[in-house]
Amino acid sequence: MTRLSKLFNSDKKLLSVYFTAGFPAVGDTVKIITELEKNGVDFIEIGLPFSDPLADGPVIQHSSTAAIENGMTARLLFEQLSGIRTSVKIPLLIMGYFNSILQFGVENFVRKCAEVGINGLIIPDLPFEIYASDYRDIFEKYGLSMVFLVTPQTSDARIRQIDSLSTSFIYLVSSATITGNSSDFGKAQDDYFRRISNLKLKSPCVTGFGIHDKNTFTAATKFTSGAIVGSAFIRYLEKSSIDSIDRFVQQFH
Repeated sequence: MTRLSKLFNSDKKLLSVYFTAGFPAVGDTVKIITELEKNGVDFIEIGLPFSDPLADGPVIQHSSTAAIENGMTARLLFEQLSGIRTSVKIPLLIMGYFNSILQFGVENFVRKCAEVGINGLIIPDLPFEIYASDYRDIFEKYGLSMVFLVTPQTSDARIRQIDSLSTSFIYLVSSATITGNSSDFGKAQDDYFRRISNLKLKSPCVTGFGIHDKNTFTAATKFTSGAIVGSAFIRYLEKSSIDSIDRFVQQFH
């Protein structure tokens, strides 16, 4: 959690990149993380593949299906990450769906995250109220941050509730859609980002969904602390080698 909180102590617009563990190949996880850090990414979101990823668009769904076919599991991911903190210093988060975590055992999963050096979790289908009543104590016990998602439809009152329980940042979903939208942001997004900014929350916000180039990154971070690039990076990995990740990252700097 300390790694995450330290991130937001500067005025820099933070760049985060999402990738699906086990894609393109099952053994790529550590190399992708290492290359992203080496090329100036501020924190990384590691996707735990799931058979029915409701919040994800076709690009990430495809990568998730391929990763499962490659043999990626939560257990294997933890094995791959077991020595990651000997070399990688930036914050790492896991994005996964609650059913996978429930099958693993929630406390077992959170404990393993803490053991390998994961700093937070993003679980889109875990309701805020259920987290608060049933799982908050477990997360706090192991020093893991739970990152909540907010959408344009989320009321100000609920956003304030979420802010009160957040220990690192709030994930600002840019629009009421799935990941992978390749259009640019318009007035609706600008008004939404401005509305969140005007709430003067204690937690910083990071924007996700639809960030695919320098223009969308700049628009997404006008009122927030950073942005997460996901589908655009998965598309890049499909066509390019891991050794050329520097070319992908440079376009956002």
